Amino acid sequence: MPPADRPWGARGSQGAQRDPAKPAVPPLGCASQSPEDDDRKVRRREKNRVAAQRSRKKQTQKADKLHEEYECLEQENTVLRREIGKLTAELQQLSEALKEHEKMCPLLLCPMNFVPVPRPDPVAGCLPR
Repeated sequence: MPPADRPWGARGSQGAQRDPAKPAVPPLGCASQSPEDDDRKVRRREKNRVAAQRSRKKQTQKADKLHEEYECLEQENTVLRREIGKLTAELQQLSEALKEHEKMCPLLLCPMNFVPVPRPDPVAGCLPR
């Protein structure tokens, strides 16, 4: 946009320079406007103000909702981590009990059984990585 076509006070890459051959354009809102134009401008500004308030309120509500969702997810995450800890401890305890049982189990010690098949560690396969 050429400097003369810019609104009053608007600056481009040329800074505050203007063509000295052209007269300065008076700022908008001077007495040259009709009362209808002034009324229209006031209504437009009021409408814009209300729309901006509505937009800010909506943005705030959205942020509040996201914060509540975040807090709920954090609580759920804490509960799930506790459950993982309890289940891991239970798995460890049951694995130890199974190992102790296998040492004296008559079915596993019977010569009629085939060669015992080594089992993978059940605790290591279930823990999160």
